[in-house]
Amino acid sequence: MSEEKKKVNVPFEKKDVINLKSGEYIYLTGTIYSARDAAHKRMYDSINEAVEKDGSVADYDGKKLFEEGILPFDITDNVIYYLGPTPAKPGQVIGSAGPTTSTRMDKYTPLLLSKGLSGMIGKGKRGEAVINAIVDNKAVYFAAVGGAGALLSKCIKKSEVIAYDDLGTEAIREMYVEDLPVIVVIDSEGNNLYETAIEEYKANK
Repeated sequence: MSEEKKKVNVPFEKKDVINLKSGEYIYLTGTIYSARDAAHKRMYDSINEAVEKDGSVADYDGKKLFEEGILPFDITDNVIYYLGPTPAKPGQVIGSAGPTTSTRMDKYTPLLLSKGLSGMIGKGKRGEAVINAIVDNKAVYFAAVGGAGALLSKCIKKSEVIAYDDLGTEAIREMYVEDLPVIVVIDSEGNNLYETAIEEYKANK
């Protein structure tokens, strides 16, 4: 795993995504969004239903999908954190903010990446279709430290529900983060830390 640490602003510029390498520790500052499987399903279904009504919607990018009210925010160059926080206690911006298992979003992820999503934060492995979509769309997958939700929540300085409030903790939140620590797991070239770390371990043994 690389010892180099980088500070990166979000939303991304494409050059920033391409420069990120598997194994690097990254500190994110800026605006990101929270969404788990229920919110992903709703976004996925909204796009597909719109395409069924009007085939031209299939060519819409994230900005156009937002402008037409199909998606609740412009996913272009943005990062989604697979997060369903616990209720905030008095004086807190947000409750415990640990990542959820990323495979729960795998069905929906390739479509969102094709519409401009650039980054995802979660925990655990991703399926082959997601990895291929990360490479095809020059995106990145980060891991946040599972079990460190209280620590991660301190990096979230603002949090506001912006869509799907009926989903409770799974509603979509717009969050401003400062120096949120994550690890690049799968970079834009498809290098996968979960695979390379195993190979390095075997080689060292």
